[in-house]
Order: sequence, then C-alpha cells, then structure tokens
Amino acid sequence: MRHFGIIGYPLGHSFSQKYFTQKFQQEGIEATYELYPIGQISEFQNVCNNTSLTGLNVTIPYKETIIPFLNELDETAAKIGAVNVIKFTIQNGTPHLKGYNTDAIGFMESIKKYLSHEHKKALVFGTGGASKAVEYGLKQLGIEVQLVSRQKRANTLTYSEITHEILQNHQILINATPLGTFPNIDECIPIHFDAINGKHLLFDLVYNPEETLFLQKGKANGALTINGMEMLYGQAKAAWNIWNS
Repeated sequence: MRHFGIIGYPLGHSFSQKYFTQKFQQEGIEATYELYPIGQISEFQNVCNNTSLTGLNVTIPYKETIIPFLNELDETAAKIGAVNVIKFTIQNGTPHLKGYNTDAIGFMESIKKYLSHEHKKALVFGTGGASKAVEYGLKQLGIEVQLVSRQKRANTLTYSEITHEILQNHQILINATPLGTFPNIDECIPIHFDAINGKHLLFDLVYNPEETLFLQKGKANGALTINGMEMLYGQAKAAWNIWNS
C-alpha cells in the first residue's frame, strides 16, 4: 500500500484527493490519498514522521516555504522557485525528498492551444508560488510577462497602476491569486473591465466555482475565458508520472 496526500491550508475542497482517490479505485491501485491541512510549514515534519509517504502535492500557501525542507529540486522547480510535488525515496538508508513543479506543465498545456499571434503580452495577478509557475510557463511560450501585486515591489505593478492603456496592451490576463475561490465568490481582481475586449484571453487558476466573477466580467466584454480545471488535470497527471518514474 502506497500513501500519497496534499499539504496546504485550508484544504476543504481538494481536487487532488478526489482525482487520485477515483483513479486508485478505477484502476485497482493499492494506495491512499489523504489531506494534511497544516497551519504552518513547521508542521510538515510531523506529517513526514507520522506517515510512510510515497508522494505529496503542495498547495497554497506552502509552494515556496516548503523548499528548505527538501533534499533536492529538479531543474524546473529550481528555476521557478516553487514546488507543488514531492517525491519520497530512500537513498543510503535515509529518506530523500525531491521537489518538482508540475503547475508550469499543466498551465502551458492548458493555455497554448488558445493562443493566437495577437497574444504577445500578459498581466499576471499575484506573486506567490502559482504565479511563479505561470510566469515561467508564459516565458517558455515566448510571451512577455508583467506581474501585478497588492504591494509595490521591484519589477511589479500595483493594481492602482493598471490603466486602461496597460490593459489594452496586454492581451492575456491571468488570475494567479485565490481571489474568487468558493465561498468568497464575490471577490474579484480590481481592474477596469471596460478596457477588455474580444482580443483578450482571461485565465483564472481558480476552478471552484467553474466561472469566477473575474471570468464573468471578462466574458461580458467579449473576452475568451478559461478556468483552472484543465491545468489541474494536467499537473495531476504529471505528478503521477513523477511518482511512478
């Protein structure tokens, strides 16, 4: 029996647990997938000590702070600076934890088929671990990226600095924050939606609800909209491949 799970906080609505539990049942795989809601990253060691794990997913807010607890990062995770998958092995008689990032893989696979020659610049809202994976993926696809945050920081715009002109010059808008996630469905990125038109592509990493207020407002102005569900499936499949390699 192999044991998998996910760490993060909160974990009330976990796609990963449902996805992998169904996979195990349908394919006759002897494995379990558990939720490990930890209030602070220091509790990660307790999870490792109390369970014989094969693999873990990592979600908000620990995709960056998990790194010091790992023995190794794969090349992509090191470049991104964020981890959403951990593979547990034994090397020389001791546990070895290696971090990976499949968010970037899932994101690129889900967005690239929607891109046209007009999609050259992107605004990415948020600066956390998910945002870093999105930024990496966009640059791999040859798209110029501008990060947006609530707080002023180097090479980052604040929401108050996002003008109509900036929105019109960036054809891809990506929400890489938790804003709009159930049950807080009335939350939305504070931008001028009247500057959005049919040339825009709006991508929301949030998948619950299926259509966030961010996507609703974009669609109302003619934009193409995509939620985070396909990205989730892509990163989950990539995680399974890693755990079984």
